[in-house]
Amino acid sequence: MSNFKIKPGFGLGMLAIIGLLMSTGASAEDAKPVLDAGNTAWMLTSTALVLLMTIPGVALFYGGMVRRKNLLSVAAATFATTALISVIWAVVGYSLAFKGSGAYVGDLSAIFLKGMGYDSLSGTIPESVFMTFQMTFAIITPALIIGAIVERMKFSALLIFLGLWSILVYSPIAHMVWGGGWLAGDGIQDFAGGTVVHINAGVAGLVAALVLGKRKGYGTEAMPPVNLVYTMAGAALLWVGWFGFNAGSELAADGKAGMAMAVTQIATAVAAMAWMVTEWILRGKPTLLGMASGAVAGLVAITPASGFVGPMGAFVIGIAAGIIPFLAAVYLKRMLGYDDSLDAFGVHAVGGVVGALLTGIFSAAAFGGAGLNDAANGSIFAQFMIQLKGVGFTIIYDAVVTFIILMVLKVTIGLRVTEEQEAEGLDINQHGERV
Repeated sequence: MSNFKIKPGFGLGMLAIIGLLMSTGASAEDAKPVLDAGNTAWMLTSTALVLLMTIPGVALFYGGMVRRKNLLSVAAATFATTALISVIWAVVGYSLAFKGSGAYVGDLSAIFLKGMGYDSLSGTIPESVFMTFQMTFAIITPALIIGAIVERMKFSALLIFLGLWSILVYSPIAHMVWGGGWLAGDGIQDFAGGTVVHINAGVAGLVAALVLGKRKGYGTEAMPPVNLVYTMAGAALLWVGWFGFNAGSELAADGKAGMAMAVTQIATAVAAMAWMVTEWILRGKPTLLGMASGAVAGLVAITPASGFVGPMGAFVIGIAAGIIPFLAAVYLKRMLGYDDSLDAFGVHAVGGVVGALLTGIFSAAAFGGAGLNDAANGSIFAQFMIQLKGVGFTIIYDAVVTFIILMVLKVTIGLRVTEEQEAEGLDINQHGERV
C-alpha cells in the first residue's frame, strides 16, 4: 500500500468522467417527453373549436340550404354522425390511424384505447387530448359528405355508410398521411387535412351522389333554401372553429401555430371576396350564399398549407379558392348534371385539390414559406409532384372503396327513401318530427 501513488491528473480525469456521466444522465432525462401546460391548454381549446365546426357549424351551414321539409333531417344526420364516429374512433379508428408502422393502415394495439392512461403523453400534451383532437377531425370528415346526399338517403343507410367509411377510408388515409404511412414517408405536406379531410369527403360525396341519383324534381322544380341566414351562421362558426382546426394542428402554442392562424384568416377573407366578385361579374349579383361558400372554400384550400406557407401563399391560395371552386360548383355541376346537392364536391374536393397542389409550390422558402422540404427534394417541382401523387392516390382509393360500400348497402338494405317519402320530406317520415 505504501507504494501506491495517485498519478498527476488522475483526479481531474475522474472528475471529467463523473461530469460526463452526469451530463449523459441529464440528457436522457431531458429527452423524456414532458407535459407542457400551455400547449395542453391550447389543444383543449382547439379540440372544442373543431367540435364546434360540426355541431352546430356544419348542421347550420347545410341545414339552411335544404328545403324546410328536410331541415331537421340534416340536423339529425349531423348530430348522429358526431355521436357515431366518436364511438367508432374510440373503439378502433384511432388505433387504425395512429398506431402501428404499416404503410397503409395502423394496427389494433390501441383498440378501445388500450394503454392510454392519465400519464400517457403524445409529445408535450396528454395522449387523451391528442386522441380527442383527432376524433373531432374524424367526426367532421364524414359529416361533410352529408351535403352531397341530403333530402333522399335513408337515415339507417346513411349511418351504416358513414360508419363503414370512417373505418375503411378515413382511418387508412389518416394513417398514410399523418400516422407514419407511406405518403408521410414520401414527404407529403398536409398540415391539417387537405387530403385526409376535404378531398376525402368531397370525392366520397360525389360518388354517393352518383350512386344515389338526383333528387326528385332536380333541375325542373324550384328547391328554395329554408334560411340562408342559418347558412351564414354555420359558415361563421366554421370560420371561427377553423382556427382550432389549422392552428391546433401544430399541437403546440408556438410561432407556427400563430402563422397558421394568420394565413387561415387571410386566405379565407380573400377567397370570400374572390368568390363574391366572380359571382358578381358572371351572374350579376353578389349573394350571401356565395360569400359564405367562398369563405368555406378558402378555409378548405388553406388547410393543407396552413403550417407551411406565409402571407404571400395565403393570398394566392385564397384567390384560387374563390374562383376555381365557384366554377366547379356553378358551371361544372350543371354541365355534367350530377346532383351534389350542397356542393360538397365543388367546395371540398376541388378546394382541397387546389390547396394541396399549391402547398407544394408556396411552401418553398422562395415564396415566403417554411421551406421544410426544400433541401430534401431539391426543387419546387419535386414537392409539387409529391403533392400530386398524394392527391391522386387519395381520390382513387376513396372513390373505389366508397363505391363498394354503397353498392353493398344498395343491394342489401337499400339507400334511398321512396318517391312518396321524398315528396313528403325526410323530417316527418324518417324522424317523425317537423321544424
